[in-house]
Amino acid sequence: MPYDSPAEPMPDWNDAPAGWDWLAQDEDGRWFWYAVRPQPGIGGGVWRSPSRLQKFAGQGSVNPTWFDSLRGRPGTDGAR
Repeated sequence: MPYDSPAEPMPDWNDAPAGWDWLAQDEDGRWFWYAVRPQPGIGGGVWRSPSRLQKFAGQGSVNPTWFDSLRGRPGTDGAR
């Protein structure tokens, strides 16, 4: 199931810590907030940033298209 499926919504931006302007889902379904823009992991399946700059945001279903899940906070320069 794709990460943005209506049956399984992304975590709500109202729950994001202030200043943590990035959200992405790993292949295993875990969502994380990021204080800096993460990069796809070299081994695949995960987003990478310094560990102190990422926080668990929720658990979803396995996402084979995890690399398309990166979103910036609405209203910021990173928003799509």
